[in-house]
Amino acid sequence: MKRYVAVVLLVALASCKSKAVLAEAGADKKMEASKIIQGHYANKKDFSTIYIKASARYEDAKQTQNVTAEIKIKKDEMILVSIRFLGITMAKALITPTEVKYYEKINGKFFEGSYDTLSQWLGTTLDFQKLQNMLTGLALDDLTKDNYTAAIEDPYYKLSASNGNTSKDFFFEGAKFLLKRENIQQQSQQRSVQIAYPNYTDYPQMTLPTELLIEALDKDAKTNISIQYNSAAFNEPMTFPYSVPEGYQRIYIND
Repeated sequence: MKRYVAVVLLVALASCKSKAVLAEAGADKKMEASKIIQGHYANKKDFSTIYIKASARYEDAKQTQNVTAEIKIKKDEMILVSIRFLGITMAKALITPTEVKYYEKINGKFFEGSYDTLSQWLGTTLDFQKLQNMLTGLALDDLTKDNYTAAIEDPYYKLSASNGNTSKDFFFEGAKFLLKRENIQQQSQQRSVQIAYPNYTDYPQMTLPTELLIEALDKDAKTNISIQYNSAAFNEPMTFPYSVPEGYQRIYIND
């Protein structure tokens, strides 16, 4: 089950062609954490909807799989992710602030429930806002709600916080304080997830990542997911069709 949770919901991850990759800068002077956080949230996110066409690669110890994806985001309301292989829809997920739904075709199974499955897989609490943040290049956590230590770790600004068993690090470039990497670790469970953003594209509506690199470790198990945004369209009317095909078997969180 985890393989499909990873592919469908993490990807959970077109009329506008990609523009030139946005120029970035390194950290050049010491700065307070509050200034870094303020700079990060100053980046414009002026959209009501986003339609993204993407390609993705999933890899673990047993297999490697390449797929294409359509990601539809209605800001703060819903996300629809459709995974296709050779043009055939293999999985689909509908994500709202209160519920996660998905189905996958190979095993004919579907899931409906809370965010516990994703949180369990990632090793950190996940909700709709964090998933939307991940897909649009914002820090997973609301950085204004914790105390962070600021440092320079070449070539980026680094914000760090530790709360008992969990430690979190966020790295930002120096021009617009765009997020470059975030690491979340749970020491006792030997679990961690790292999300990296190699490049961004500047659109009139917002600055959007062009690529996400996700590495999840769970003891000795390692999963890598790379997502390439091929095109993006903003503020267009769109529908979010979702229905589980007949005959599919429901699965539960502990399956």
